Amino acid sequence: MIQTLPHPTLLRYVYNELPADEQHTIEDALLHDAELAATCADLLLSQRTLDHLVRNPRPDTTAAILQYSRTFMR
Repeated sequence: MIQTLPHPTLLRYVYNELPADEQHTIEDALLHDAELAATCADLLLSQRTLDHLVRNPRPDTTAAILQYSRTFMR
């Protein structure tokens, strides 16, 4: 049985943002649809990869923002 799910629903599943009943429905669909399971696996891998990235602004960008904010304090 091929199950069609909206992409946002699958993303909410990956981020554990679904109610229990919807979560069980998706898990059942994943068991019966290899393509859907592969898509979900790709999303999970992307989530884990992105969660480990640490990004900070360049120091000159931070300095420019702080300088700009000081114009409102005068």
